[in-house]
Amino acid sequence: MQARKIRYDVIGLTETRRHRPLNATFDTGEELFLGTCDSKGVGGVGVLVNTNLVMNMDSFEQLTTRIGCLRLRRCGSIPTVAIFVAYAPTSSYEEEEVEAFYVDLEKFYREDYTFYKISDAVAYAKLSKIRWTGHVMRLNDNRWTRAVSDWTSRNVRRTTGRPPTR
Repeated sequence: MQARKIRYDVIGLTETRRHRPLNATFDTGEELFLGTCDSKGVGGVGVLVNTNLVMNMDSFEQLTTRIGCLRLRRCGSIPTVAIFVAYAPTSSYEEEEVEAFYVDLEKFYREDYTFYKISDAVAYAKLSKIRWTGHVMRLNDNRWTRAVSDWTSRNVRRTTGRPPTR
């Protein structure tokens, strides 16, 4: 498993395309939760939880075929945490469908009463109107690499890195 080569607590998975949910525990103690996709085979989200967080895990709930929420219980002085995993529709989808996704994501985010909330980087960029110029995680040459992400506001000109594509 490639995840053993990196240090992680939780990895959010998107586009899982499963028609039935899957909950699996590996020999190492890591747990995998995969949700379902829609009838067209689009969507599906899940999480891979490292061994050190499994005992603090409360639940993984698939809210829609594109949005999931992992809840971690309180541990000592650390407050409860909700991690939202979201598979955002691309710009090729109808504007109404894209807007409905973000309305749902915002609704679930506001209805959740945990102290800390963490949401997917792509969804965060869209909601807060900032430009994201990196990758959270990518697979390259059969190795997991963590790329540098550079968050800039839309009105600030980029000075370093690859020039923006149009």
